[in-house]
Amino acid sequence: MTGPPTAAELLDFARRTAADRALVDSLPLDPEGRTWVRLDGPGGSEAWLIGWPPGTGTGWHDHAESFGAFVTARGSLTEHALSVRLPAGGWKTLELAEGLDRSRRLGPGDGRAFGRDHLHEVLNPSPDTHAVSVHAYYPPLPLIRRFSRTGPVLRLEQVERPEDWQ
Repeated sequence: MTGPPTAAELLDFARRTAADRALVDSLPLDPEGRTWVRLDGPGGSEAWLIGWPPGTGTGWHDHAESFGAFVTARGSLTEHALSVRLPAGGWKTLELAEGLDRSRRLGPGDGRAFGRDHLHEVLNPSPDTHAVSVHAYYPPLPLIRRFSRTGPVLRLEQVERPEDWQ
């Protein structure tokens, strides 16, 4: 590979990694909290193998200026996304227009790539089954912005930096 990876290459990496049964089975699972292991992604990307206990999720967040991909390796995940580009900064609360919500279910082997400015939440809706997924981002995540949402109102709650999750 020459140059940075494309979103399609990140999705291909996530698919191949999610199909690696030995790797997926090696992830320690916690009954209450998400677990994760950092992986070597292609072309200097940041990649993670993540375990999702039943009923857990990420909450609404974005990945700053990174694009990426994720694939479900085991179980099922639901992604709720907003099809909107948020202002870069200088705001704490936004009122969203109607028709921006998108939802999809991702079973084993299902995945998606996403561009910069992607805002979503990912959930394991199962009441009794862990899910495992593979995620890859480029450039490596400079920060994650976390949001709360009440109906059409989106509020910036927190900004996390790599030292908060590594």
